[in-house]
Amino acid sequence: MSARKDDIWLDARQQQAWRAYIMGTTLLLDRLDRELRQAWDISLIEYEILVRLSEQPDGSLRMALLADALCHSRSRITHTIARMESTGLVERTAAEGDRRGVMAVMTERGRELLVNAAPTHVAGVREHLVGLATKADFLVVGRVFDKVCDQLMQGHDDATDIR
Repeated sequence: MSARKDDIWLDARQQQAWRAYIMGTTLLLDRLDRELRQAWDISLIEYEILVRLSEQPDGSLRMALLADALCHSRSRITHTIARMESTGLVERTAAEGDRRGVMAVMTERGRELLVNAAPTHVAGVREHLVGLATKADFLVVGRVFDKVCDQLMQGHDDATDIR
């Protein structure tokens, strides 16, 4: 059954909201990245990697799971981890009991940087997003994007556990 021609297009309000989302998301992520780079010489993705590692009891995570959790390709995560490894923020080790598996492990230097950079990041998130919305609106955004993640992450079962 095919959709009617009128049913496939966004109406004017939906189109306006969609464009605001695209532009706002791009500007927000660029600003958060720039603030972290200027203050701490770390990118937003590097910060997110440190956050994900810090949430694990032993500060480590399989590279494949890290890539899935951040919705990045394995090659991009490998490249980013290599850069972080060269600056002493993480180490790579073999997964215990699996010669092919590789773990990303946060170092003490990485943990220290995360602790120092977190207030900069949180202040940016508050200033550029949270503080612009009512509490109710912000919770709606969270619910909507939980649904988006749930739908689009089907088939990525491992990643949904560490979202």
